[in-house]
Amino acid sequence: MFQVSDFQKIGVGLTGFGVVFLFMGVIFIFDRGLLAIGNILFISGLAFVIGLERTFRFFFQRHKLKGSAAFFGGLFLVLFGWPIIGMLVETYGFILLFSGFFPVVINFLQRIPVVGTLLSLPFINKVVDRIGNDPTRSIV
Repeated sequence: MFQVSDFQKIGVGLTGFGVVFLFMGVIFIFDRGLLAIGNILFISGLAFVIGLERTFRFFFQRHKLKGSAAFFGGLFLVLFGWPIIGMLVETYGFILLFSGFFPVVINFLQRIPVVGTLLSLPFINKVVDRIGNDPTRSIV
């Protein structure tokens, strides 16, 4: 197997807290403070998990500049007081940036007992098969 460093463990925790704060920010009717904290924790957690240099290389690749601009533009819109529009722009950027990971995540989720059963339901299965089986297809 592979070793997980202490920085990576901290990064997973920061990323998890970031997702929780983002979820709470949406639940509390797009609370600007919670969304901002969630975004900052998510990005810092990502930097801890994969490293600072690889994080910069990930966000600033030539073919990912559109997604990065939308993601960081949405983050700044949230910080400057436009949380709903900022989250929409940020979600679009997130989909552009991470659409390559969706097939891997879906294949992993299909192997989990309860979640895999839910993903095999007729209507959901059509969408899952479309996303999970063709890694070259973009969602957007």
